[in-house]
Amino acid sequence: MVETIPLRRQPDYRLLWSARAVSETGTHVTRLAVPLTAATLLGATPTEMGLLTGAATLPYLLFGLHAGAYVDRLARRRPIMIGCELVAAAAVAAVPLAWFAGLLSTPLLIAVALVTGTCAVVYQTAWFPHIPSVVPEHQRTAAIAGFQAVYSTASVTGPGLAGILVQLLTAPVALVADAASFLVSALCLRSIRSPEPASRSGTAAGSPRRSLLRDIRDGVRAVTGNRVLWTLIGAGVLVNFASAGHMALYVLFAVHTLGLPAWVIGLLTAAYGAGGLVGAAVTPRLARRFSENRVILAGVLFFPLETAALAAAHGSPVVLVPLLVAAYLVSGIAVVAFSVCYGTVQLRESPPEAVGRVNAVMTVSTMGVMTLGGVTGGVLGDLIGLRPALWACAAVLVLAIALVWLSPLRHAPSHAPSAEPAPAPPAKRPAEPGPSRSTGHQAGEPSSTRHR
Repeated sequence: MVETIPLRRQPDYRLLWSARAVSETGTHVTRLAVPLTAATLLGATPTEMGLLTGAATLPYLLFGLHAGAYVDRLARRRPIMIGCELVAAAAVAAVPLAWFAGLLSTPLLIAVALVTGTCAVVYQTAWFPHIPSVVPEHQRTAAIAGFQAVYSTASVTGPGLAGILVQLLTAPVALVADAASFLVSALCLRSIRSPEPASRSGTAAGSPRRSLLRDIRDGVRAVTGNRVLWTLIGAGVLVNFASAGHMALYVLFAVHTLGLPAWVIGLLTAAYGAGGLVGAAVTPRLARRFSENRVILAGVLFFPLETAALAAAHGSPVVLVPLLVAAYLVSGIAVVAFSVCYGTVQLRESPPEAVGRVNAVMTVSTMGVMTLGGVTGGVLGDLIGLRPALWACAAVLVLAIALVWLSPLRHAPSHAPSAEPAPAPPAKRPAEPGPSRSTGHQAGEPSSTRHR
């Protein structure tokens, strides 16, 4: 019988958790402040909002596979993660500086999104294979649920903090909070003491005998040869394509079509986060009782709810707002439950020597498609209108339900033994690559949380 130390009593897990907690809270300030800056101060069009959304995920397409192959060669991944947080802090700080200098523009916001997106993909690629050095195998579902609780808590507190900061300081200046959060996250990561095991990619770090391209190819084969991983990728692609389109339209639709004030937009995001907290709390028990596979099958059924409710919204705010809050609450529960189990199943199905490369393939596929989804959503909003474009996003999410329910997840073993035990610690930007509504550095988390 394995002696288990509760995660909350493991110092290194607490530091890793704290790094994400403070960083995600700051990121949720950005998720509200940046689109408000673009929409209200810079007069961005739907297409420009789509480009802004897509810019944050374009680096997944450009660098994701190479980052995964490189990370699998590293003996130490934490220095890379710390460096990403520091560079992202500098990029975000450039926005308020440009505002003070009178140089702020939509192209500058897009450039900042590209830099922070690059940091996110590298961080996520290093973060996911870093988990086994901090969390023992038998506690990973609980650990991933703990990280999902971080994102959900940030979804609740971040928008409220963002609203206060935007009201008091203006949207661009509010981004100082996110820059500071990156710095605090880097400090927490620097304080972790768990030893990192040497790379198990089969090639010594820095060895020239094996090409990076061959490592990438092996990672792709590991995914395409596994029907469960292939299903997870397909679901993630559909969900994130639709979610990116949703993000590109969300603020414009809420402000200009529904006439909702900023505090209501923050309330909806907070409701989604509150649902996520519930999902993170109950998912480990549900997974133990019903299996991760069945939780995924149940969770995906609710994915269209949030987008469809927004697309159908009309009438008096007295009736409209409570209905939207309820839809966002239920969606938060379902998405986080799905995300926790998504990350656990991905780790379970990944060859131990290729966790980084498999994660990179999953991330490039599921996060990279958000570039196309964001641009498509923005263009559709210009061509056919915001409400029809939202209905189109909801239809794509229905396809994700069909894909998952017709997949091997209905029959595959739910608790397959690991090929190799993960190293127990002295102690996915989760971010599980999966359905994620995040345009910031939620990166890498095995989470499929669809943050805004």
